[in-house]
Amino acid sequence: MSSDGPFDLPDRLAAKADPALIARDEQHFAAIAESLEQAIAELSDRLDAERRAPGGVGREAMDRDSEIHRLTGRLRALRRFGLDLCLGHIVGADSPEPVYIGRLGLTDSTGRRLLLDWRSPAAEPFFAATHATPMGLTSRRRYRWTRGRINDYWDEVFTADGLEGHAALDDQSAFIASLGSNRSARMRDVLATIQADQDAIIRAGSRGTLVVDGGPGTGKTVVALHRSAHLLYSDPRLGHRRGGVLFVGPHQPYLAYVADVLPSLGEEGVQTCTVRDLVAEGAKAAVETDPEVARLKSSVELVRAIEPAVGIYEEPPTKGLMVETHWSDLWLSADDWAAAFAAPEPGTPHNEARDQVLEELLTILMDKDDGEAPPAQLRRSLLQNRELITTLNRAWPMIEPTDLVGDLWSVPAYLRKCAPSLSPEEVRKLQRADAGAWTVSDLPLLDAARQRLGDPKASDRKKRHEAAIAAERARMDDVIDHLLQADDDGEGAVTMLRGQDLQSTLVDDSALPTTDPEPLAGPFAHIVVDEAQELTDAEWQMLLLRCPSKSFTIVGDRAQARHGFTESWRERLERVGLDRIDVTSLSVNYRTPEEVMTEAEPVIRAVLPDANVPTSIRSSGIPVRHGSVTELDSILDSWLAEHAEGVACVIGDPSFRPASRVRSLTPELSKGLEFDLVVLIDPETFGTGIEGAVDRYVAMTRATQQLVVLTSG
Repeated sequence: MSSDGPFDLPDRLAAKADPALIARDEQHFAAIAESLEQAIAELSDRLDAERRAPGGVGREAMDRDSEIHRLTGRLRALRRFGLDLCLGHIVGADSPEPVYIGRLGLTDSTGRRLLLDWRSPAAEPFFAATHATPMGLTSRRRYRWTRGRINDYWDEVFTADGLEGHAALDDQSAFIASLGSNRSARMRDVLATIQADQDAIIRAGSRGTLVVDGGPGTGKTVVALHRSAHLLYSDPRLGHRRGGVLFVGPHQPYLAYVADVLPSLGEEGVQTCTVRDLVAEGAKAAVETDPEVARLKSSVELVRAIEPAVGIYEEPPTKGLMVETHWSDLWLSADDWAAAFAAPEPGTPHNEARDQVLEELLTILMDKDDGEAPPAQLRRSLLQNRELITTLNRAWPMIEPTDLVGDLWSVPAYLRKCAPSLSPEEVRKLQRADAGAWTVSDLPLLDAARQRLGDPKASDRKKRHEAAIAAERARMDDVIDHLLQADDDGEGAVTMLRGQDLQSTLVDDSALPTTDPEPLAGPFAHIVVDEAQELTDAEWQMLLLRCPSKSFTIVGDRAQARHGFTESWRERLERVGLDRIDVTSLSVNYRTPEEVMTEAEPVIRAVLPDANVPTSIRSSGIPVRHGSVTELDSILDSWLAEHAEGVACVIGDPSFRPASRVRSLTPELSKGLEFDLVVLIDPETFGTGIEGAVDRYVAMTRATQQLVVLTSG
């Protein structure tokens, strides 16, 4: 085939190069290319202009930064894809002109729509139309792009009118063809091959909790990622200014694997993380070695122990205090202490509430004064009273979250008081020599403590900020004085600057130094959780704290829960605090060949007879191979020699060093990933019971082409 134009079809597809089939596409791609060039040039000029413009202050600076971010993201997407922004086209019964579907929307200089954004309602038939429900289509065409050129395309016809000599029909649909393609180190988006059952989930509304239950290879991760991008586009309630979307994955290799997908879908604003990332201590936290301790810490009851643990540090003094000032002695009774300690608004973090308590104490004491002392000086005198401040600090101290949780693991009496439902033996098991040796099971308690306590340094920052505002206002007063001196008669408009409200507006406190908010602290408008079957009740509390609206997309497979999942999704989620739950299922295995599933299914059925094992719709023609671990090197060498592309993975051998196109993972870290070739090493050593069976099942079903099982015996 000629190297000119967007089509680069191999000789075996020469029939698809017929001008009657592709001439209209070529004309449209020429218009797209011209519009892209113009759009990139215009965006580049606008971006340069924004960057050269004065930075401004406050809201003006934030708006400028937001516009630069938006322009940069759009420009990056256009440069990244070029013509392969286009996924395909649809032809409706009411119009012979194709509608071209793109990763992003695109118009030409006259306003003619060249590409319709895949997330728009009008693009839905491209993904959702079936022969049973054609949604008004006569035909649909999907492209396969390789290095910016179309090397294949497929037509589907929904009515007899769709033929008419301009459809390239063959035995292989675009979707089935995509399943056989080689895997890469990072997941590719599969926009052009989204199926109707997946698309319905992607486009479902965001209110309440949507559960997507599906076994290996059913496209759960595909659905989760595409749904994230679609929700931000289609639902204004979830925009970045209203909290945005958080995507939670099971582990870092998974996040690295899917890192390119969301940007390729036209969305760069989704925050991604693992549960570990939600807490500062998560990066270095070890796995809890004692299963019983892990079980105890996974409960909501222990997370709830944080509230009484903090409450102990919010008990008012039971004795009164005589507070000396430069003018008089003021009596602060036990009832006064109690009133001050009740002053903070409900929900105010402990460390931030201390300033509210202090303010109430000052108000109570100043009200007791006979009026001889100037209020400002009396207030300053009270703040300098060492006994008052020391007593307050002892009764309502600033607390670090790590200290609070550490005390639970090192002071048995403290833990018994905060968690009275624990037995003496359970209290003993939770104690440890190094209270700060954090484990993954500690993270929900640390998170709850941090949310309840707040930042102990927030008060100091607030005082510095207020001092900076006062200094800025003093500077502005000097400016105003100079302006007033220039106002000869004292009656001009400049005199209005004496007004306190107007003086305050001249001070832009948003431009003064502040602390950047923690990006994963929330609240978020919607949270998407993949591999959600692994979350403990305590970990669910971490996510609920970050999404008060309880708007969730929950993706998982009960049969892949390493520690068992005996309840239904609805029972489990209602128990942890979610409501308005809708459960949908994916039951077709698009990824794993039936040869692999035939061996994997008995593994999980042995421990979970009712497991949702999906039905494979494809065969690789390659039987599962069994052999000795001594064959590992030769198997990998042969596979690499025979396959110029694709990725293999050795699972279960910690001593195996990864190489080019060959990964090495534990069964647990392979979850959510997929590889052309999977080699399991001694799978019977993965463990016993449900955990061992799930690890074997998960590891086996990572294979998209071939599975090899090697043993040492």
